[in-house]
Amino acid sequence: MTQSAFLRWTVFAPRDTIFTMSYFYLILLGAIWGASYLLIKIGGESIPTVTFVMGRTGLAAVTLFLIALLRREKLPSWRAPVWRWLWVMGLLNSVIPYTLITWGETRVSSGLAAILVGAMPIFTVLLAHWLTHDEKITPLKALGIAAGFVGVVILFLPDVLEGATFTLMGGAAILLAAASYALATIQARKHLKGYPHATVSLGQMLTASALLIPASLLFDQPWTLQPTTASLVALAFLAVVGTALAYLMYYWLIEHVGATRTSLVTYISPVIAIFLGAAILNESLHWTTFAGLSLIVAGVGLVTRKRAPDAVPLVTAEEM
Repeated sequence: MTQSAFLRWTVFAPRDTIFTMSYFYLILLGAIWGASYLLIKIGGESIPTVTFVMGRTGLAAVTLFLIALLRREKLPSWRAPVWRWLWVMGLLNSVIPYTLITWGETRVSSGLAAILVGAMPIFTVLLAHWLTHDEKITPLKALGIAAGFVGVVILFLPDVLEGATFTLMGGAAILLAAASYALATIQARKHLKGYPHATVSLGQMLTASALLIPASLLFDQPWTLQPTTASLVALAFLAVVGTALAYLMYYWLIEHVGATRTSLVTYISPVIAIFLGAAILNESLHWTTFAGLSLIVAGVGLVTRKRAPDAVPLVTAEEM
């Protein structure tokens, strides 16, 4: 099926078919992003953090560039004002969170990292209250924020009681990554609305790579590294599938079922990450893991809840 034929089929396909596909993609995306934390854990074992993130964004940029060529999409002119915000997105949505999560996972389990990143919508609501004029905290959202905060406290309760500052530092880094994602989401809503999603993703990965390459050369001297085969395979799969293709799948979902339903991936990926970490890496599961996850998921549900559920449109322009 050619690209144009696929696009015509996507637009004119029966409503039930689009609905079924959307939930298939939603579950698949949740599984991919849940597995990403396992891949970060494996890849980070023999590749330093900055170089690992550089490889991730670089391979993702190459993948997205090839996809853009196949779809005959062009990047904006290098002098276009949008590049200023693509640099911002490269920093806030890639460099900072990817680096903090990768470093944080050297100190905490992959499952815990996924749960903490899952709190991103709560940070979005908090930041939007101060940075926007039309997204204020309501009593329901305040309850969700409180539930998420209590969930985070429960997650770290054993480490606090044991004085495990090593783990606490890793968790704090991942929470900062979630806050960076949240700030990037707000900036994307304000400054990148209307631009093709594939173009935004490619521009973001290119700018992130431009920032990370000199940092990798300076700090890690990657030509001296001897990564394991497992780390290299994890990095490649994370970059191509978990980053480039996952971004395109994410934006497809936003276009076809809206941002509200797409946010359901927030509930899926931490659960996948927890059980993959336990099954493959033998990560321990405590009652605090499930209690904290439940409260954070409940908090996310409250802060993202709308007064009236939106219908499932065939095609919508709703942005993330």
